[in-house]
Amino acid sequence: MRRLILLLIVGLGLVPVTCMHSPGALEAGDGRQILSIVALPRGGADLGEVRVAGAWELDSPNHHFGSYSALVSLGDGSVLAATDTGRRLRFAPPGNAGPAARFDYFALLTTGEKRLFDIEAMTRDAGTGQVWAAYENTNLIERYSAALRSEARARPTAMRGWSSNAGPEAMVRLADGRFVVLSEASRRWFAGDVPAVLFAGDPVEGAAELAFRYRPPAGYRPVDMAALPDGRVLILVRKVVWSIPPGFAGKIVVADPAAIRPGETWSGRVIAELADPLPSDNYEGLAIEPAAGGDVVLWLISDDNSIRLQRTLLLKLLWTPNEKARGSNRAPG
Repeated sequence: MRRLILLLIVGLGLVPVTCMHSPGALEAGDGRQILSIVALPRGGADLGEVRVAGAWELDSPNHHFGSYSALVSLGDGSVLAATDTGRRLRFAPPGNAGPAARFDYFALLTTGEKRLFDIEAMTRDAGTGQVWAAYENTNLIERYSAALRSEARARPTAMRGWSSNAGPEAMVRLADGRFVVLSEASRRWFAGDVPAVLFAGDPVEGAAELAFRYRPPAGYRPVDMAALPDGRVLILVRKVVWSIPPGFAGKIVVADPAAIRPGETWSGRVIAELADPLPSDNYEGLAIEPAAGGDVVLWLISDDNSIRLQRTLLLKLLWTPNEKARGSNRAPG
């Protein structure tokens, strides 16, 4: 995605390539553990079913900052964000009590080859604290301990044929120990759905695989996914708006894994559109926390692609899950 945007902008001559990188990317070696969080106007109070509780812009001089493509809640008030350059940021969002912000490498890979550490999805086991990360260009899943030390990795058979630049983009561990992984795009031209896999257990341990397809809203692609307390999942989808400069549109979909069938197409129901008056950018990370009264908090983070025309934004949304909708999200096969 980054290459497409850069090619469009450079081709139009909007800005020189040398001016595209974010300040953090230019200040290589700056290790200061500083994270600024500035509140932004958020306009209206809701997006249909979803209520807007806050919007912020994040910034830091730290050389690890930016390009966040995955997000998980750590259960202690903090969240963990991973980048498509193998970095991580742990911080407590506004209103949450938690540890001080901390930047570091996620994967201990320093070869400079993006294909070896392009993290696009994460999920976590709340019981053990273990975290799984999915790497797009290698179609690989790696499991980490609660201390984020590598434990095991694998390239699942069902994912090996996925495009190297459109591999695992969204992943979730369900409460029963199964995993769902969605590809970003299909190898088939103009396909309206994407390859997906349901694993019977931990994918790095060789769990049985069930291949199916996921159909996002027309024109959109899945970019992250998180589990709800009732067993369903929320899927963050996004599309590029080819304007000058390029922009993004996003939606949040609720879907029920109980409706997944081998070889069939799975889909869900849109519960929110990320549109005005919300600040717009490339939202790629989604994390869920339980809230009072049966509500859930949705944290969204954007990927600035390390260019000045974009920002790292954080959204806090509130949603009340509708139990009556369970089982109603299956699409025709």
